Amino acid sequence: MYSHEIESLLKSKKIRIGDKVLITRGKSEYAGILMPRIKLGDMSSLVIKLPNGYNIGIKHEKDTKIRRLEPGRPIRFKPAEDAPRKDPEKHTVSILGCGGTIASRVEYTTGAVYPAFSPADLLLSFPELADIANIKSRKLFDLLSEDMAPEHWKSIAQEVVKEMQSGVDGIVLMHGTDTLHYTAAALSFMLRDLPVPVVLVGAQRSSDRGSSDNLVNLVSAVVAAAQSSVAEVTVCMHGSMSDDFCYLHQATKVRKLHSSRRDAFQSVNVKPYAKIFYPDKKIEYLRNDYRIREKRTVKLDDKLDTNVALVYAYPGIKPEFIQSLRNFDGIVIAGTGLGHVPTNPTGDKFTQSLLPAIRNLIHSNIPVVVAPQTIYGRLDLNVYESGRMLNEIGVIGDGCDWTPETCLVKLMLALAKSKDMGKIREFMLTNIAGEISDRTVI
Repeated sequence: MYSHEIESLLKSKKIRIGDKVLITRGKSEYAGILMPRIKLGDMSSLVIKLPNGYNIGIKHEKDTKIRRLEPGRPIRFKPAEDAPRKDPEKHTVSILGCGGTIASRVEYTTGAVYPAFSPADLLLSFPELADIANIKSRKLFDLLSEDMAPEHWKSIAQEVVKEMQSGVDGIVLMHGTDTLHYTAAALSFMLRDLPVPVVLVGAQRSSDRGSSDNLVNLVSAVVAAAQSSVAEVTVCMHGSMSDDFCYLHQATKVRKLHSSRRDAFQSVNVKPYAKIFYPDKKIEYLRNDYRIREKRTVKLDDKLDTNVALVYAYPGIKPEFIQSLRNFDGIVIAGTGLGHVPTNPTGDKFTQSLLPAIRNLIHSNIPVVVAPQTIYGRLDLNVYESGRMLNEIGVIGDGCDWTPETCLVKLMLALAKSKDMGKIREFMLTNIAGEISDRTVI
């Protein structure tokens, strides 16, 4: 979007992006195609593409005039049409697009970046994929990661099952990075007894940037889907700041721990399953406690109760806030340290205990589950009085080392299965998809 003044001017003259225009400022004239403003560009400067192909910005001032020379053609991205041939000697990998910036192509009239989803598009953008596997691909949806919702998790799980029924040897899910670990955890619970790998992959930096991590990540994810023996839901992302290898992370034990670094995704409390080296495309396994690929029928469990809240305990948190959560079916509290919230066992005059509010929720048949906001480490509600008080009123989570995000997803599944507090507790404390480690790896 340009500035409100420029947008109003263009609208009054019926000028649209893509029209050929003449801009006059003083004695200077500039003719070219009106371009969209780049995201970080000056809102008060008009951008046009000159006949020589270069884009220039022209500051809109009082003496600036603009008129349309001729209407522009609709600007559309034309997908590639050549269908790749199937090699009977190679495995077949299905790549499903869920959003994000990992795979895209440039439309050179405007320089706009469009998602690439067809097999031909992907092979044009990433020709190395053809050396690894036969590629099938299609778009499920094109979403910003932060707009992903639990209903999308269900749709992804259902489409993964369809692809498995078609006989593919592995599945790659292209996804935005910000909430990728939520989706990964959800799929780990929804897809049971996987016969082949399901690998989520994203890119921290878009494909139009020289420092993009999309090539290494996607190639490594396809290697994992086609060749690895890990028949689990995993996340494949850069393992370092260099383009040397990716980690294959356990989906319930991975988290985005940096806003922009290429190695933002790290395994929590466990080692990754494997390293996938680039450009060698070789796999080094770091663990052996995973389900191996073999012929079996995947089971889909996609029922969720999404009326669940995730809140963080913090100094000064109000009991009234916790009490206001009574309209939710379940609550996850990311507690401090070993799993604490303010309980005020010493009777300090400034501290407000959350204990009565939490007890009221539990007595109202609303399960309250605790997770560590420290991310690393294990909950232990038996060390300090605060934790023991939480244990006594029925808070769930003692001894667990799940991440808050994984805990949230698991509680959604638990509540969809039963509203009985005993059954919810039993389900939550049972290790379903590796979310609760047997021991903490320091």
